[in-house]
Amino acid sequence: MRITDCRAIVTGAASGLGREFCAGLTGAGATVVAVDKDERGLARLAADLGEAPGDLHTYRLDVTREDEVTAVVAKAFGEWGPIDVLVNSAGIYRDGLLVNSYGGRYAGMPLAQWRTVVDADLTGTFLMSREVCLRMVEQRVRPGVIINISSISRAGNAGQGNYAAAKAGVVAFTRTMALELAPYGIRAAAIAPGFIDTPILAAMDPAKLGEWVDTVPLRRLGTPQEIFAGVRFIIECDYFTGRCLEIDGGLAI
Repeated sequence: MRITDCRAIVTGAASGLGREFCAGLTGAGATVVAVDKDERGLARLAADLGEAPGDLHTYRLDVTREDEVTAVVAKAFGEWGPIDVLVNSAGIYRDGLLVNSYGGRYAGMPLAQWRTVVDADLTGTFLMSREVCLRMVEQRVRPGVIINISSISRAGNAGQGNYAAAKAGVVAFTRTMALELAPYGIRAAAIAPGFIDTPILAAMDPAKLGEWVDTVPLRRLGTPQEIFAGVRFIIECDYFTGRCLEIDGGLAI
């Protein structure tokens, strides 16, 4: 698929990697439907990308709400479709240990803390993928591409049980989609970023961030543009499906 010709939905578009994906896609001439809960962030995105070669359209959307997902996806296909690319970038983290100690007392991770992350990172990916793929199949969109953003933490990381479980689930779900949807000409792949230079990391304690960077074989943070390079590769390589790209500076070695 030529990236210049694609029509894509990007979730989590108002900031971080999602914002970069929108910039990269519209910069290449693609039509992008950008969705996020952050309406102000979407407005800034629209203002910043107003001169891009491609078209950008924004919609407020909470990917954990089934009714909202169904309505927005139907609207996107109706107004700008047929959509042939979905990038599931929306995600959050709420770190915490499974068991915490406070002055000799112990408490487990609250169920709400678990559910908040799993709902946003895994269930949101499921809902968006289901609604987009249903319409791709019904409208015979060929080829179609689903790209899901996972994380190096999917292998397990202390203090991120909820996040690691959700991101591991994203990869397993991606592989399953690749198998189920191949007969319809739809590919599915994932990307597992490492430590990427986004606003979240910029707000960290420099000393702690330095410790993280020291564990990276390439000894630096990745850039959002380098993750977008993975998105572009998946879109344009028609023989790539069912796999997870690790773009992590060598962390997974």
